[in-house]
Amino acid sequence: MIGDRAIEAIEASDTDELLRVVDGYCQSRSWDELVELRRRCGEAVTRGKQLWGVEEHIRYRLALEAPAAFAGPVVTEGASRFSLGPLAEVAASTKTWSEMEPHLDAGPERMTFAAERVIRGDEPKEVIADLPSRLANWEPAYALATYKRDKVEAPSPKLPDVKETALVDAGERIDDFETEGALSDLVQPWTEESNGRVDAVSVTGTAEQAIRGLGLTRVRFAVVDTATALGWMAWAGASGGAHGRRRGAAAGRYATWWVLATITDLDWPPDPDELGRLAIGLRWLWFDDGAPATGWALRIAVEDPGSGLSWAVAAVDAAD
Repeated sequence: MIGDRAIEAIEASDTDELLRVVDGYCQSRSWDELVELRRRCGEAVTRGKQLWGVEEHIRYRLALEAPAAFAGPVVTEGASRFSLGPLAEVAASTKTWSEMEPHLDAGPERMTFAAERVIRGDEPKEVIADLPSRLANWEPAYALATYKRDKVEAPSPKLPDVKETALVDAGERIDDFETEGALSDLVQPWTEESNGRVDAVSVTGTAEQAIRGLGLTRVRFAVVDTATALGWMAWAGASGGAHGRRRGAAAGRYATWWVLATITDLDWPPDPDELGRLAIGLRWLWFDDGAPATGWALRIAVEDPGSGLSWAVAAVDAAD
């Protein structure tokens, strides 16, 4: 049962005080009281009280900090409009599949939680949409978000050492709308919900010629291995950029596999072993234009020596 302090804060629509109450319940692990506080805030919203933000914050804290019996139901409810990330990812950052499985109803959020746990090395006996329920040996160690009480930390992978070079010739542009669309979709929240921009190109020629096709004449670049390139794409696919909604590591993995399938011209869903074999045979470059690294950026070029085709994507986003 919640106390008079919480009830008075609800009636006064005192969100600052309610957030302090929430912190206290979390610190004391008073999960039943936190659930009751959320119910009362929800009821107050129907009476015109502006407490929907507190209710959503309680959902987030339950997913992040509470035991699985309390976290499972809030994850199953579906998307949270204003949380720092998808609640399935939030819960997966602190709880295993075996802990959560009994408390997740059938549905998309259960599947998403399972997919998030796969990213973290779990092997749930659960069907995941189109992708295997375990990491392939050619996949990278995907970048993971760290969720805290009032923030999320999701740094990009480490930048490679680059060398400067001049680009002379651009390859001949080709129409490959599917691959260009897949590359652009990696950063959809950056461009549709934030300040970002993206450009993707397909050419006949080398990866360097694809970069030249973006309009750059002088760049810094590094040849990187497949795992590094996939790690960058998955990080971008998971991110919301400066102001967009974070999609989660599982979504980043899915988007990266989709890019690979379009580049290698495999039917969806692709055979993991075949996709890995073809992906390792590609030549990957990270590049930039020499400007200071600020905000969010994805600059990857890839060359298929077998087909003589290459692709490049350049995406940036900033807080201002």
